[in-house]
Amino acid sequence: MAQFCGRPVLRAVRLGLLPYPEALAAQQRCVQTVRQDAARGWLLLCEHGPVYTVGIRRGPYPGEEERRLRELGADFQRTDRGGLITFHGPGQLLCYPVLDLRLLRRSLRDYVCGLEGAVIRLCRGLGLQAARRPETGVWLRDSKVCAIGVHCSRHVTYHGLALNCNTDLSWFRHIVPCGIVGKGVTSLSAELGREVTVDEIIPPFLEAFQEEFRCTVQEEHMEAAGAT
Repeated sequence: MAQFCGRPVLRAVRLGLLPYPEALAAQQRCVQTVRQDAARGWLLLCEHGPVYTVGIRRGPYPGEEERRLRELGADFQRTDRGGLITFHGPGQLLCYPVLDLRLLRRSLRDYVCGLEGAVIRLCRGLGLQAARRPETGVWLRDSKVCAIGVHCSRHVTYHGLALNCNTDLSWFRHIVPCGIVGKGVTSLSAELGREVTVDEIIPPFLEAFQEEFRCTVQEEHMEAAGAT
């Protein structure tokens, strides 16, 4: 069994705006590096073009629904993360941690709670009273500001969280986000009454992540990190 000591170090890589399949491929490359060296860990940060993704709890998802969503001008991807359907698009911070959970000394349940905790820390630093609910994710009253869905195999996890910064929330009207009926979706911009960009939110998010997981995050270029 892998043994770790000291403060974990994770490498944060900004990938910019890229299609969902490319981000997934980057995660899978990082998974291979983590399987070879469990002391390595990554935080892949990016935005996607409009895309609806469906997790493994989807059950059969009708082809006509997929066609309907594609006709809106969005991509549609079936994934192996937990959770149901959600939307990703410009103005939304995607953080895909790829790491061995033993590096953070957390169970899968504690890790998901930690992802929620990092976003709650971030929101409270902005003056927003974010909270957990029985449903996974981070909430501002009855509206979700951050969705979370992960995949874990042999201690290694990928996928992650989607935080609405200045996302066009109208895309969510065409689905039941995360399968939760009667609840809303919000963004940092909507709550603060000003434009909050992904670039603005990355530094305080990384700080909140470090505090929550008691780790050190170092920003690198993907090429320098050797995960391509």
